[in-house]
Amino acid sequence: MPGACPSSDSLSKSPVLTAPIDLSRRRLLASALAAAAASLLPKPLKASSEKLARETAGAEGALSLAFVNTHTGERLETAFRVGDRYVEKGLAAIDWILRDHRTNDVQRIDPNLLDLLHLLKEQAAGAGVPAVYEVISGYRSPRSNEMLRMRSGGVARHSLHLKGMAADVRLTGVPLTRLRDAALDLRRGGVGYYTDEFVHVDTGRVRRW
Repeated sequence: MPGACPSSDSLSKSPVLTAPIDLSRRRLLASALAAAAASLLPKPLKASSEKLARETAGAEGALSLAFVNTHTGERLETAFRVGDRYVEKGLAAIDWILRDHRTNDVQRIDPNLLDLLHLLKEQAAGAGVPAVYEVISGYRSPRSNEMLRMRSGGVARHSLHLKGMAADVRLTGVPLTRLRDAALDLRRGGVGYYTDEFVHVDTGRVRRW
């Protein structure tokens, strides 16, 4: 369900550091960059996410995920489920940050994929560890998928990215080989390993490449 969203061309990138800095300045800068990245989110979405964070703080059974979009620099941490109930505000925020960054088309991300990503984070990084998913690709519009397919034989015509059922990710602090092995152990869908680049996970049939 494509949405009318602001152009990704208007989203600024984080500055590149070229000089060594001391630890205290590094921490201050990291906080500033995180705040700047969060501010890239559309204001209504940012406000909704902040309200949701207050509502779910300390809630029993709340499941959260943290993402950084590697193309736009946007960051998001949000609850997406409380107990057996998915939270619409959290789902909508994740739909946005996993959108097609080329066209800004937005698609509902399969909630089962979010459950899978949460399980994968717990298995690969450890329970309670605040690891962040670096998103290389989430939803992919037909236009983007066809463009990529023409460039590479490794892109499927009927990719599950088109249905919001797949993500290409890295996980901060976790080697790709460990992330791959954890995903394979879960046996919750397809797992693709792209050496030194990312791990693909999806909620299709169990398979590997």
